[in-house]
Amino acid sequence: MMNHLNFLMNSLIQDHNKNLWRLDTLKMKKNEAINKLEILKDRAEYLQDMPRGSQDFKKWHRDTEVAIEHVFGTDTRHSQDFKKIQYSLNVFFSGMPDSKFQESYQRGINTAITVIDSFINEIEEYWTEEEPAIQTVELEAVDKVKLIITRFHQVSRQLRARHSDRPTIEIEDEYDVQDLFHALLKIYFDDVRAEEYTPSYAGAASRVDFLLKQEQLVIEIKKTRKGLGAKEIGEQLIIDSQRYQAHPDCGQLICFVYDPEGRVANPRGIENDLTKEINGVSVSVYITPIQ
Repeated sequence: MMNHLNFLMNSLIQDHNKNLWRLDTLKMKKNEAINKLEILKDRAEYLQDMPRGSQDFKKWHRDTEVAIEHVFGTDTRHSQDFKKIQYSLNVFFSGMPDSKFQESYQRGINTAITVIDSFINEIEEYWTEEEPAIQTVELEAVDKVKLIITRFHQVSRQLRARHSDRPTIEIEDEYDVQDLFHALLKIYFDDVRAEEYTPSYAGAASRVDFLLKQEQLVIEIKKTRKGLGAKEIGEQLIIDSQRYQAHPDCGQLICFVYDPEGRVANPRGIENDLTKEINGVSVSVYITPIQ
């Protein structure tokens, strides 16, 4: 079972890493980038007199694509500009002389030289002398919780696929959902407080499912069942928000509604209706899985 949990947690961490936003994709010092591109430009000039389709051309083309990604980053305009270059005819007919194909190839090489030269000029004009640092911005706490919610159903299904029918956790009621969700929260958060008591409301104290104190987040877990559908969930959220108003660490309430049987007919509509400020508390509602 631990192997399954490790696999699932690694999957969530990989999804999290994909959501890191790169603010500065530059990876090379200015002079290093210029020298790299100058060498590739010189190699392109040498290829002008080579026959089209040579192994030297194929290696140069791939080396240049890789270098552009290292200098400017992946999925940038620079990569797109280079990949758009054509080295062969778009339209040709039977009997067309081979010289026409060679001319098209040479035009492509000349265009590539011009584009690389433009990259070099850009670096010379706009880059500073200092080595640009790579910076990343972590996902906000709310986004981390939302990621866990989004993948929760896949995790619960994977846990059922044990080797040799070994025992596993079955998600049968709200407590099972809470137990698994608590474990997944530990991927991102060190301080997860379960069943935190709120100050007295209407003469009685109540408990929140999870409190992320440092992040000022309260997480409420609900699992649909007979007698607990969209209408009842909405009513409960109004009561919950009134209770959590009094909690000193509740800056936002996130409600995760686990609906594996598809009891909520219009989950996106319910999310939109209930995601709002209720009784002075910002409430976000997420219903999964979408049937």
